[in-house]
Amino acid sequence: MARGDLSDEQWQCLEAVLPALPVMGRKPRERRQVFDGIWWRARTGSPWRDVPERYGPWEPLYSVFRRWQIDGTWARILQKLQVKADVARHVAWEVSIDSTSCRAHQQAAGARKRGITIRAGRARTVWHPSRPITPSAARVAA
Repeated sequence: MARGDLSDEQWQCLEAVLPALPVMGRKPRERRQVFDGIWWRARTGSPWRDVPERYGPWEPLYSVFRRWQIDGTWARILQKLQVKADVARHVAWEVSIDSTSCRAHQQAAGARKRGITIRAGRARTVWHPSRPITPSAARVAA
């Protein structure tokens, strides 16, 4: 057993909530080895290809992880473990309400809607996309 792997007691609790093994097909890898490999990858955050060889090839680990993710097995395992922990009074369900406020930067308060506002007492200029800006149009406007 490597550092970070599940202890025998933890594995017994987890094994009780794992789904049943499929009846058809060839015999799968040892479940504890696969789960420890998935757990190592989740704990370290490293790529699947970097999973140590003691857990076996990374492809079966990834396929089990992904299959259980798609069909909702991980969510069911978590729910069953939470129910067991709640019954055993290992979990304290506390609610915390936070009433703090988050202030934005002062420049985030009023974004410019249209055009450019020129400060220091100058007039506001607005760009109108419907007006053509050509030399002939500028002479007509003047």
